[in-house]
Amino acid sequence: MKYTEDHEWLSLDGEIVTVGITDYAAGQLGDVVFVELPEPETRVAKGDEIVVIESVKAASDIVAPLEGEIVEVNSALVENPALVNEDPTGAAWFFKLKVDDPEALDAFMDEDAYKEMVE
Repeated sequence: MKYTEDHEWLSLDGEIVTVGITDYAAGQLGDVVFVELPEPETRVAKGDEIVVIESVKAASDIVAPLEGEIVEVNSALVENPALVNEDPTGAAWFFKLKVDDPEALDAFMDEDAYKEMVE
């Protein structure tokens, strides 16, 4: 897994990157009550705001970590936003992105670097 400074985790499988938020981010948000996901087949540029998360504490956005096309979204989160708090690095992934340049993941932090950043 790779990690962004925005507390997203990225898991690469071929040219498909699964994106979610870290345990740390889920803890900072508090109880998640609403998730709005992008439409599949949407083209995104790095930095585009593509997911809206609302919690009892705040509203937050997830931005596209890379350029590509959304190929799948986790519709279970719309029905049950609490999954984000229950299993942020597993069942609560947000979307899958077919990236234009899989090698761009090399620029992100590994787990050790991410843990150091949040400490």
